[in-house]
Amino acid sequence: MATRHVRSIFLIRHGRTSYNAAHKLQGQVDIPLDAVGQWQVRQTAAALKDLYVDRRPETSDRIIVCSDLSRAHATAQAFADVLGGAEVHDDERVRERSFGDWDGHAVSELAERYPEDFRSWMEHRGGELKYGAEPKEHVGARGVEALEDWSSRAGEDTDLFVFSHGAWIAQTLQTLLGLSQVDPSFASVVSMRNAHWARLVPMDLPDGSVRWRLLEYNHGPAIADTDEWERER
Repeated sequence: MATRHVRSIFLIRHGRTSYNAAHKLQGQVDIPLDAVGQWQVRQTAAALKDLYVDRRPETSDRIIVCSDLSRAHATAQAFADVLGGAEVHDDERVRERSFGDWDGHAVSELAERYPEDFRSWMEHRGGELKYGAEPKEHVGARGVEALEDWSSRAGEDTDLFVFSHGAWIAQTLQTLLGLSQVDPSFASVVSMRNAHWARLVPMDLPDGSVRWRLLEYNHGPAIADTDEWERER
């Protein structure tokens, strides 16, 4: 018997915050969208509706899930609003990776104060773990658990939209697609830009299971490729 699952999974990064603009590690600090981020998520909401709702009559329903941090919830809510007020489900499993004592600090400050450990982190050797950062394997495991749960709650007439964070999306995709198993030297997926998305589509296997394939990554509205995307507002 074939596994029941949604038609597509979308992973959307939240809009810009003041921490993004200042190049600070956000982690699980609950920072709201700034004015630029609020504008970005409206553009992304309109683009998602145009591309994947209005042009996909075969999908009559959508599940909207988000991190319980306000920047991700606000990004999800912007999409829900253009759909006429669809329900948004908060899920702690979709929350950003915690960087422990490094949360909230500027990247330049960390590079100066902890040069060896910072370099180790940048080279994906785990220097951040000394400061209480959540292990990447744990982030990926809870991310995949959330996707497997929500994607099996509906059938092919439904798309799943998950609004989350850069590190969470990168690590969840690496875990879901088994990239480190294919090549142990594989470091990570490059973090997506603010208010950009990835799309996964299913491949049903003869044994009834499903594998998810990455079809789009770091995709955004057309205006994101112009200077308007980061213009102060």
